[in-house]
Amino acid sequence: MSIYAIADLHLSLGKQDKPMDIFRGWQGYVQRLEKNWRSLICSTDTVVLPGDISWAMNLDDAVEDFAFLESLPGTKIILKGNHDYWWNTMSKMNAFLEKNSFGTIRILNNTCHFAEGVAICGTRSWLFDVAEEHNAKIMNRELGRLAASLDAAGDTQKLVFLHYPPIYPNGNADEVVAMLHQYGIKQCFYGHLHGASIAGAVEGEVDGICYKLISADALRFCPLKIQ
Repeated sequence: MSIYAIADLHLSLGKQDKPMDIFRGWQGYVQRLEKNWRSLICSTDTVVLPGDISWAMNLDDAVEDFAFLESLPGTKIILKGNHDYWWNTMSKMNAFLEKNSFGTIRILNNTCHFAEGVAICGTRSWLFDVAEEHNAKIMNRELGRLAASLDAAGDTQKLVFLHYPPIYPNGNADEVVAMLHQYGIKQCFYGHLHGASIAGAVEGEVDGICYKLISADALRFCPLKIQ
């Protein structure tokens, strides 16, 4: 029983017809992902998917993408990404999962999930960009969600998953990093970065926290074993 993670699947198996194969390195990515997933992961494992799961604009159009995930082994824990326009209230998303018998998929929002003796915590977070005005309202909302997730974990060892990077070569999302330190987080995993941006990702230990980029193309569409 292990914990794996991979972000930014960008599935487009339904009506949305927005394949990622047009981008360099993404050719045949769904088949590559499935092959790697099945070679590594068994039904007792947990896989964390921190955002940008599906290009669908609503839940009804996301059925085929979720059906693909459901067909794969393991329990999947999903966080919101900036392209997950299908995201809805917890009651509607849980009703969608139940209606379609997606029994191995869980939504992570304002809470945590426990697996293998650790607490899986996280939220989308918010984009840090020194070239743009900081959106304090959105950042504060995401900080509240992250705090709720961390508080739900109690004294259990916590692993944090974010969609947006909390740390960048030219600056940090300081509020997010401060909260990670406040809660004594030692490992933080994030996605969002693709293509040429992967080379500039900040990874490894910074001030006592180990950061790791887990976007799908950064991992070459192979889920990363983290626990």
